[in-house]
Order: sequence, then structure tokens, then C-alpha cells
Amino acid sequence: MNCPDSDSLSFESMHNILAATGREQQESVAVEGWGMTDKIRGVVAGKAAVMSATILAALMTRTATSEAQSSADDLSQKLANPLANLISVPLQGNYDFKAGAKGDGFAFTLNVQPVIPFSVNEDWNLITRTIIPISYRDYMPGGTVIGLGDINASFFFSPKEPTNGLIWGAGPVFLLPTATDDYLGTGKFGLGPTAVALVQQDKWTVGGLANHIWSVAGDGDRQDVSVSLLQPFVSYNFGHGTSASVSVDSTYDWEASQWTVPVNFGVTQVFQVGSQAMSFQVGGRYYAEAPSGGPDWGLRTTLTFLFPK
Repeated sequence: MNCPDSDSLSFESMHNILAATGREQQESVAVEGWGMTDKIRGVVAGKAAVMSATILAALMTRTATSEAQSSADDLSQKLANPLANLISVPLQGNYDFKAGAKGDGFAFTLNVQPVIPFSVNEDWNLITRTIIPISYRDYMPGGTVIGLGDINASFFFSPKEPTNGLIWGAGPVFLLPTATDDYLGTGKFGLGPTAVALVQQDKWTVGGLANHIWSVAGDGDRQDVSVSLLQPFVSYNFGHGTSASVSVDSTYDWEASQWTVPVNFGVTQVFQVGSQAMSFQVGGRYYAEAPSGGPDWGLRTTLTFLFPK
């Protein structure tokens, strides 16, 4: 093989050799550059994925919180409506103080109050409201009394849609002589009309419930029953499932010509335990008017199990 000596290398040959060497160096740098670019892209892509997951998780949490808040507010509004299409089972505890002849007696009544709506047809619902009282009295003439009281059952036929913004219902109410002690009931079977009407505007609910019961059968030795109930109520929904309410459970006994007027106020919170929606209310009551031996004031707590449809 013939090898050229140094004198025989021309300028063009030297230029070609240097150019080739330069291209090899550039290609080497380019390869290294592409490798670094891939690493950078990988890091950026990883950070972008983490950021996207974080944002998605935040949005999902915020959506879930928003939906939970909306659900709680919706249930709070329905709780304020006695005619809502909502199955509920309130356990209402009433603690009354300063009762009896000496003014030092105590009374407790647990009202189990299931509310069950039924669809009659496309336009009407039937809402049943039953009050089952379990009572304790420590100031009765014969001593302490505890047992079941008379059951009160109301049936409201109500339009599924408000009438010009008015939510209303009407029907019969029944008094069942289920008391286990004479001091806890009337001994009479009674019936009469009942009605409720309310308006819900924004966060406000304003309305009233009324009924009248006459005795039509029962123990002939017991006093007849003729009692009217007037129950105005108002509530305000603060949001997040929290509401406050005021009601007056006034009754007038036509046989005794006597008013009983407890004024109730309370705060309610809707919450959830597992999959079970619930609410809890705590409040006080003041008796603006009561018969002789009646209480002066009291407390009320209500734990309600909610079953949205």
C-alpha cells in the first residue's frame, strides 16, 4: 500500500480531515444533548404528572365537599318542611322543669315521630305523621309515673307541586287511647281535621300547623276531649346543613278553658355517619302559659334518622 508523505498533503485534504473531525465532535455533542434533553423531558413530564394528579385530587375533593354541602343544605331545607318527600324518624326528647304542685317536679317525654310520605298519583302525596310518646313524671299524686301516652296520628294529602308558591296539606288527625296510665292519657278515642301551610323562600321557611280533636268514644268516666293546636314556625338555613328555628306549640283545652303555650327555639345540624344521613337538634323552651302545676321551662333534643328518596 502506498502512503503519501507529509509534503504530498494538500490544503484541501487538510480541510476535509478537519471538517470530518469537527462533524464527529458535533455529532457526539448532539447525541449527548439529546440524552440530556430526554432526561429533562422525563423530569418535566414526571413533575407535570404529579401536579396534574394533585390538581385532580383537589378538584375531586372540592367537588365531593361541594356535593356533600349541597346535600346537607337540601336535607336541612326538607327537614324544615313538614310535607317534604322525605322519610324521617325523629327521636325527640323533651325535658321539663319546675312542674307539679310544689314547683320542683321533673317531666321527660320521648316522642318517636316517624314521617312517611306515599305517592297517591302523579299530582298528590299522602304524608303520615305519627307521634308515639313515652313519658316520665315524678310529681304525680300517686308517685312517679312512667309509660306510654296516647298516640297521635295525622294524615296530610298534599300536592306534589306548590300552589302559587304555597306548600300545603290537609287531612284527618286521630287520637288513640294507648296510654298505660291515666295520668299519661285521656282514655278517649278522638278525631278531627288538621292542616299545614308554609312558604320556603331562599333560606327561610315560614308556616304553621293547626288541628282540632274531639273525643268520640272511650271511657265514659273520663273528661271529654276538645283540644285545638296552633303551631306557627319559622326557620333559617345558614348553610353547611346548619339551621335555627322557632316554634310555638300552643294548645287550647276547650273543656278546661286553658291555654298551654311553650315557645321553642333550637339549632339543628345535618350530618352523616357512614351512609346514614342524620340530624341533631338542641334547644330550649319557655312556657308563656301553662295550667296549674305545669312546667316553667324546659330543654329539647332531637336525633333524626333521614332516608332521602
